[in-house]
Amino acid sequence: MYAIFENGSKQYRVSVGDVVKVEKLNAEVGATVTFPVVLCADEGNIKVGAEVAGAVVSGEVVSQGKDKKIIVFKYKAKKNERKKQGHRQPFTTVKITAIGAVEAKAPAKKTTRKKAAPKAEEAAEQAAE
Repeated sequence: MYAIFENGSKQYRVSVGDVVKVEKLNAEVGATVTFPVVLCADEGNIKVGAEVAGAVVSGEVVSQGKDKKIIVFKYKAKKNERKKQGHRQPFTTVKITAIGAVEAKAPAKKTTRKKAAPKAEEAAEQAAE
C-alpha cells in the first residue's frame, strides 16, 4: 500500500516505514506530524479526490537539517558584473508510521428553505389594501 501526499507545493510517494526529506516543518524531533492524502493505492484499488478526503499520512520527525550547499553565480559578459551566492535548503526528515484509512462520511443533510413570496405579489397586496 502506498499514498501520495502534498507538502510545500511538492508531492511525495510513500509507504509505511519510508523515510523522506520534506520542506522544513515547524516541529520538534520526535513529534508526530500529519499530511493530507492526494492519492491512495493498494493492490489494484486506487482512490483519489473525494474518496480520500478524510485520509491522512502520519509520520514521526526524525531530524531537522540543511541540504548540501549550492553555488549561485550570476554575471553579465563584458560588463564586469559578478554576483556569487551560496544556498543551503533547510529540510525535515520524517519517518512514515501510518497511512490513515479512508473514513466513510455520512452524506450531508440537505435543508430546504421556504421560498419567500415574490416582491411583486407583496406590492400588489399592499396596493389592494
